[in-house]
Amino acid sequence: MLKKLIIAILIVIFLHLTANAQTYSFERDERFLVSSGMVFGYDGGPGGQMNVTISNFIINLPVAARFAVEYVKVEPGNAADAREIFINDATNGVPSKQGRRWNLGFDILTPVSLAKTRATYVFFGPRYAMHTSNFKYVGGNEDFDVTSNHWGVGGGLETHFGISPRFDLVLGGGLDHYFSSTLYGHDTAYGPDGEYVNQRKEFEYEDADKAIGQPKNVVRLMMGVHYYFR
Repeated sequence: MLKKLIIAILIVIFLHLTANAQTYSFERDERFLVSSGMVFGYDGGPGGQMNVTISNFIINLPVAARFAVEYVKVEPGNAADAREIFINDATNGVPSKQGRRWNLGFDILTPVSLAKTRATYVFFGPRYAMHTSNFKYVGGNEDFDVTSNHWGVGGGLETHFGISPRFDLVLGGGLDHYFSSTLYGHDTAYGPDGEYVNQRKEFEYEDADKAIGQPKNVVRLMMGVHYYFR
């Protein structure tokens, strides 16, 4: 439900802004150029990203490089299963949970032609995600994190609409894939290679993997602004 609401809001805002946005026709700037952006939307959960882009850093090669930092609120997983797999099989207390993810990303952006836009890019690059699921049992004396760090790759399409010589309205979407990684919780760890620390009962990595909402295949849909330091 939340995903559909976010997507609907982004589409309405996009249609409203682009209906009134000016389309600028600039010849491609061959100079070394630095720009920065801020986008918000859905990336496995509601989140926001700040990024810096360096363009024309290779002579006669029209590509750009982008470095990004992102924070996302995500679904943490199943509280009851996480408690049993990482702590114990107690059932007392009222469960509450929350999840978050910090993403670091690097992309190479290649321009493609698309009418009535300032620029459109296909992008692709590596990702690094730091995931945390927090589970708290109020009255049950349990408050613990399950953490994991994941390498991944991602790509997509991003379009810039000129709203002034220095500002663009940005709309982008894509897909990121993250590789399996060890899940750490309390004094317990489950690795995808079958290496466990303080394994509870006969639980295995597959059980921990199902209980926790760490990133795997993540759909991205973002909107924001981009500023050129001309």
